[in-house]
Amino acid sequence: MYKHILVPTDGSSLSRKAIKIAAALARALGARITAIYVVPEGVPTLFSGDRLYGSGILGRQYRELVTSEAKKALAVVEIEAGIAGVAYASVQALAGHPWQEIIRTARSRRCDLIVMASHGRAGLTALALGSETTKVLAHSKIPVLVCR
Repeated sequence: MYKHILVPTDGSSLSRKAIKIAAALARALGARITAIYVVPEGVPTLFSGDRLYGSGILGRQYRELVTSEAKKALAVVEIEAGIAGVAYASVQALAGHPWQEIIRTARSRRCDLIVMASHGRAGLTALALGSETTKVLAHSKIPVLVCR
């Protein structure tokens, strides 16, 4: 069935839930996992995981902070893949639109399933923040398993 699962992570607790599901699924199917952490391009205020970046953090300090958060988030996937006994790889990317990079990476790495979290925001919050998951769902030809 599925042989290569892409797991986008932002370091949030919801992402960790999706990671656990992806690892268990990969183990059951004999699949491998690739994790991706996408940093939005530029230095606007942005949400990543449970933290707010961009406010007063510019240039080198910003890059160092984001790189550190990416390593932490990707390490969680590596640990879960190790526990499940499945092959693991990771990607850190910079992109103007994270959803596009998620789909591009899934295609280029020949992933046949994307497992990702949804924050389940509604109303004005969803409109203001947008949803990378919703955009992946709308544009991906690769199946997407959404975890809440």
